[in-house]
Amino acid sequence: MSGVSLTVNGRKIAREVADRVHLGDFLREELNLTGTHLACEHGVCGACNVLLNGVPVRACLQLTAACEGAEITTIEGHDDDALMAELRAAFTRHHGLQCGYCTPGMLATARDIVLRLPDADEDRVRLELAGNLCRCTGYQGIVAAIRQVLADRRA
Repeated sequence: MSGVSLTVNGRKIAREVADRVHLGDFLREELNLTGTHLACEHGVCGACNVLLNGVPVRACLQLTAACEGAEITTIEGHDDDALMAELRAAFTRHHGLQCGYCTPGMLATARDIVLRLPDADEDRVRLELAGNLCRCTGYQGIVAAIRQVLADRRA
């Protein structure tokens, strides 16, 4: 067991955790933040993406004990985020979500793309999304939504 102190969605958390507990399990089971979806649990699908100190990471691979002092933002932590509101609206407008299972991870990645690559073209958006799998949408709507937010922000 290790003591870990971190900030999750703006709230300071201090807990004892087993050394091998992954961040995704900790968020879901200890903090009841079920917007972080666990699917492959091998770091392949991206459904569990959260922001760790502002950078998207796979919560299924990240050990909670290694997050000492970190700031974690889950999908629930973006309620007052203007960019996330733009992305959510664009995903809806462009039919970028269907079953919704991949959506929290897709949105975390999309937010990173918009902030880090404001001039990204379609090929670059698709490359950046390569680590996020969706079995429902075919990606067309997701890519269109991200490109729309990029274009709106450039205008």
